[in-house]
Amino acid sequence: MYYIGIDTGTTSISLAALSDDGELLSTRTVNHGAFLPLPGRVQDPERIKSLTISALDELTAELGRPSGIGFTGQMHGILYVDASGRAVSPLYTWQDTRGDDVRSRLGVPSGYGMATHVHLQEAGEIPASAVRLSTMSDYIAEVMCSNREPVISSEMAAGWGCFDLERKEFTISTPYLPRVVKGYAVVGEYRGVPVVCSMGDNQASFKGSVRTEAGTLLVNVGTGSQVSLMVEDYLPVSGEVELRPYGEKYLLVGSALCGGRAYAMLEKFYRELAGHECYSMMEEQAETFLKSGGRAWEVDTRFMGTRADPAIRGTVRGISEENFTPPAFTVGVLRGILAELHGMYTKMTELTGRRANSLVCSGNGMRKNGLMRRLAGEMFGLSVELPPNTEEAACGAAMCAREVLSQRPSM
Repeated sequence: MYYIGIDTGTTSISLAALSDDGELLSTRTVNHGAFLPLPGRVQDPERIKSLTISALDELTAELGRPSGIGFTGQMHGILYVDASGRAVSPLYTWQDTRGDDVRSRLGVPSGYGMATHVHLQEAGEIPASAVRLSTMSDYIAEVMCSNREPVISSEMAAGWGCFDLERKEFTISTPYLPRVVKGYAVVGEYRGVPVVCSMGDNQASFKGSVRTEAGTLLVNVGTGSQVSLMVEDYLPVSGEVELRPYGEKYLLVGSALCGGRAYAMLEKFYRELAGHECYSMMEEQAETFLKSGGRAWEVDTRFMGTRADPAIRGTVRGISEENFTPPAFTVGVLRGILAELHGMYTKMTELTGRRANSLVCSGNGMRKNGLMRRLAGEMFGLSVELPPNTEEAACGAAMCAREVLSQRPSM
């Protein structure tokens, strides 16, 4: 017995096959190149769907028929389907900002599905044949199962905004809303294999990264960055910390728009001067600088603002004649990335009255940068672990399918 998890991300599609006891059997990653030459940040859903199904068929040809298939993917974006269940619009991704004009009225950041939908509705830009909204990953599951309507989890629904987290239902009235299930459910079968509705990508990464959910803090640094902590029950939150459904439980989540991207921006800055890739040199110089006891720059890495205030920009302070050096800048950027997340974690401890007892660091920013991991351990005051597998979100989706199918709930 084995299970396949599929992660349809903003730039790539990842698949992971897990045995019944959690052993990683095989993976696939496909860069989909689905962005369209249209206004905004929109993608071709048919291209993503076709590449996903092709990769899935290749994996099952290698390993044989799986026991179940789980999904995850970008959870803020939306697309429209017609009465036959087929896409009639592009995928409006989480990076699309056309909802800026309604964000303050709705209390929903631009890029979240409901902000995009209300903008399109008021602009008269919803396709005439559209009848339902869907996420990208749930659209693929719908097509694979030959369904006419999407079914989405509360995790994905909450990612659109205008969602009551305690009751787990939408607070906005529109005929385009899909059916929402509060936990997870089997939505159909693909070639005789049960398919489970999609987890949120943050929730799937948490499930695929931590060994013990209770008391474990997950710090993920990719292009953006996140800090996540599971709680058993609903908690009212505000500001930089969000509450997100996690099956029957919840995750406290803090998200930074410029996580690993800030470090990549710095490397690009150095590369323009050096004429070659600089990541290894940056880390080596920063390690030497820290051993010498040098004082790093104080860098606020909110270079792209925050979800609450997109106008915020980064700052650099604490520069002197003695520390006007590249490694002082590098260490300052690394600490700045982590400091934004640590501030969110501090708010979580105030909400729960408890501190985490273990720290897991995930994402390429953490996996590839040993210095960042060490600095994270120092800042959070915890020893650092890495997830057992690299495709955390896809592995989490596979684990979800295994858990759901062991109980086999119906829709």
